Amino acid sequence: MASTDIEQFAADLHQDVLLRAGDEVNPTLREEAFVEHVLELLTERDETSGAEPCVFEARGTGRSAAAKLNGWALSGDGATLDLFVCRYFGTGKVESVTKPDARRHFELASSFLKRALGGWHTRMEESSSAFEVSRRIHEARDSLATVRLFVLSDGIVRALEAPDLSVEDIEIIPVVWDLEKLSRLRTGTRTLIELDFVNDYGGALRCIQTGDPLGEYRTFLAFMGGPLLARIYGLYGQRLLERNVRAFLQARGKVNRGLQRTIKEQPSRFLAYNNGLCCTAARVDVEVEHQGDARLRSVTDFQIVNGGQTTASVFHALKKEKISVDQVVVQMKLTVISDPSRVAEMVPLISQFANSQNKVNTADFSANGPFHQTVEQLSRAVWAPAASGIDRQTHWYYERARGSYADDRSAHTSLPRRREWERQNPPQQKFTKTDLAKFELAWMSMPHVVCLGAEKAFLRHAELLDETGIPVVDSTYFEHLVAKAILFKAAERAFSKQELKGYRAQSVAYTVAWLSWQSGRRIDLHRIWSQQHVSHDLVNALASVCRAAHEHITGQPGNASEAAKKGGCWDSFREKELDIDNAWRTCLADAPFVAAATEEDWLAGKWDTLRIPFAEDNRTMGDLEILTGKQWVSRRRRDAVRTYASMTWAELKRMPGLGPVKRRVLLELLATAAEG
Repeated sequence: MASTDIEQFAADLHQDVLLRAGDEVNPTLREEAFVEHVLELLTERDETSGAEPCVFEARGTGRSAAAKLNGWALSGDGATLDLFVCRYFGTGKVESVTKPDARRHFELASSFLKRALGGWHTRMEESSSAFEVSRRIHEARDSLATVRLFVLSDGIVRALEAPDLSVEDIEIIPVVWDLEKLSRLRTGTRTLIELDFVNDYGGALRCIQTGDPLGEYRTFLAFMGGPLLARIYGLYGQRLLERNVRAFLQARGKVNRGLQRTIKEQPSRFLAYNNGLCCTAARVDVEVEHQGDARLRSVTDFQIVNGGQTTASVFHALKKEKISVDQVVVQMKLTVISDPSRVAEMVPLISQFANSQNKVNTADFSANGPFHQTVEQLSRAVWAPAASGIDRQTHWYYERARGSYADDRSAHTSLPRRREWERQNPPQQKFTKTDLAKFELAWMSMPHVVCLGAEKAFLRHAELLDETGIPVVDSTYFEHLVAKAILFKAAERAFSKQELKGYRAQSVAYTVAWLSWQSGRRIDLHRIWSQQHVSHDLVNALASVCRAAHEHITGQPGNASEAAKKGGCWDSFREKELDIDNAWRTCLADAPFVAAATEEDWLAGKWDTLRIPFAEDNRTMGDLEILTGKQWVSRRRRDAVRTYASMTWAELKRMPGLGPVKRRVLLELLATAAEG
């Protein structure tokens, strides 16, 4: 990467952190925002799974060395652990992380691990953010096989010698994610997994091959021994599952426990009982033999799209349980797609139809679904109103795919055009798919789900779309979505301006949810969209509720961060009568803002909004015909407008002679009259 590119990335990353921190000048809060940003990026690219921020720092005392933690992730079976520490500069420039500095941060993470394994949580306050982390690690001490220690930095690690970080009988793997490595990850550069069976794994794999009649793909059937599969998983871990929609269910489901039991008690029957692996690759080197037999010499861009449970179970049996897997054999179906441009289309479908051992929800495939694609399209087409008379219109940029904002900006090679594009798409108006889920869930009064973390909240939102139906995604939906974003960001600013310590994300989510709940979803999103900001009265309400939410969350017994994730914590706050100025209620609309799940729901919602001003209208429908130029049913022209306006959409549907087409005409007629 050229010097100017890495400098640009450093500036972009710094801007992203400032936006996430809400322009907070506190360096500690900016470091937290940086960690949140990087953990989301690493989770999205399957470099870690289920990582959560956690802030802890302690000086060395007596026999205990200094320790630090910024984030963590523990697998469901307690066999693998990721710990993250951060070296944050916060300058927006290309800084250097020295070798001693990098080593020191690895040692800080290692020290936290040693403290946790030794039961340090018994000496901590339960309210400490690291209490739950330490307790969980201590409980998993007998099952832990591998710990990865990550150093995250907005600087560049120029040189690093692998530090000696041995801890008991646990395998310790040091990992660095610095500015250069993050830049490659953000711009979508994947490090491909290449398996050289001949030179690295003891010889080519015997297989049979076939192709489809249209030449779209080739398929190879082979058998892998347990030791070989375990070795590959040990080297690459979750990266093998980047295209697996379910990935590894962490030995919690019945299938995994059955796999582990078979490996232990009847390993020779593993092949008979197990469905095997479904894999994909971009290229293969094949040595063809007679009668259709062949040998796989090497595979490029190897991915397991179904069989993550099988793979991880074999690895854990060998690595942690010390069970021999010499008699374990796993069948593998390997699909090589001929046209590289069709990989993105075909691999998710292969994954979807192959994943049948456990239920896979539609939500797992939602990231590239029509809902998000349509929101993306609207974000490029819909212009936001100018915030003032002298401002120019802008877009709210929806970054459905990580890094697309930087890619679209870079497409404008000349500096004037790039600046004009940035003016039309200001970085502070960029939002991601996890942001979208956060805005929607808070509006739906589900802040405890928001508190689970970005990726878990995104998945829950996707599940809701799957359960209730995808709403009508049109310009109105997009405008209301942006209004929710403006409301949420205003709450973040309101929190940051007060002397409140910690739990900003939780307090903000609870604040927006409380106001949405108390208003009956009637905060005027149309007004917020039109003005591109919230009113002064609403800002004051946000500040007051933020204080109350923070007091409520920090007053919970035990760990406040964990408590905020519980429905009971939200339920008790939701019903509170807060002592705040009721002037904010002047910002409410007549009807609630609830996204329609179907076109019929959309029509019903539109009608409920339109009919209110006409409820006492004494004009006839013929009068509205003349006013609007639209034609109504001739035999109903003498009907009073109020006759229809007094009915709900459901009542209109029961009215004889008023079918779907006529109901839509009625709605359009009133809509045009309202504009006039």
